[in-house]
Amino acid sequence: MGLKSEIEQYLKQRATLALPAVWQAPLAEIREYTRLHVALSQPLIDLFEVCETSFLGPTAELPIRIYRPNGSSDLPVLVFYHGGGWVLNSLDIYESVLRKLALASGLVIVAVEYQKAPEHPFPIPFNDCYATLVWVYENAALLGVNPNSIGVGGDSAGGNLASAVALKVRDLNLFTLAFQLLIYPCNDNAMQFNSAVKYGEDHGLTTKAMEWFWNQYLQHESDRFNH
Repeated sequence: MGLKSEIEQYLKQRATLALPAVWQAPLAEIREYTRLHVALSQPLIDLFEVCETSFLGPTAELPIRIYRPNGSSDLPVLVFYHGGGWVLNSLDIYESVLRKLALASGLVIVAVEYQKAPEHPFPIPFNDCYATLVWVYENAALLGVNPNSIGVGGDSAGGNLASAVALKVRDLNLFTLAFQLLIYPCNDNAMQFNSAVKYGEDHGLTTKAMEWFWNQYLQHESDRFNH
């Protein structure tokens, strides 16, 4: 099975930019390149309500965006953590897709701008994400969501954060999550799985880049075995 044509086109366009690998340039420069992300040029669909607010997390004020598909006061809710290797990206890059997901699913989506590595390594991003979930649970009535229908989700590094948050909720028996939405989650830092071995080069995100991202997030060897 070959690559879809739009993926082949994207990889060719990306190659023409000759962007440095994540470990080859200052972090500020790598983060600046995310402003070229194709998602930032996507049209934004109308939604019943999109609002921005913040709350005080464990170590910082955390910005959040809330996407509401309709005016019901008892909707299920997805607490969403974005990807980017725990280092890159922002809520702006996910604006278009989260609006679409909220409308298609009927879910309220609460997305958080958690703090990033390497300035804020593990467990800081994880703690930010867990605190966001607890904040949603404790403020369910104010947010107009059903406290018995809360799920977590995310893509890539965000999928890792969602998985870890779900484990903590289970272990602390705080409440029962209704679901997890894990989109290609980064849940194996050994990376000996087939795609990382066979397709570690020339397909966008490389295995070497992924190793670099893991090292920014897990800065101590003991962190790799934290369960």
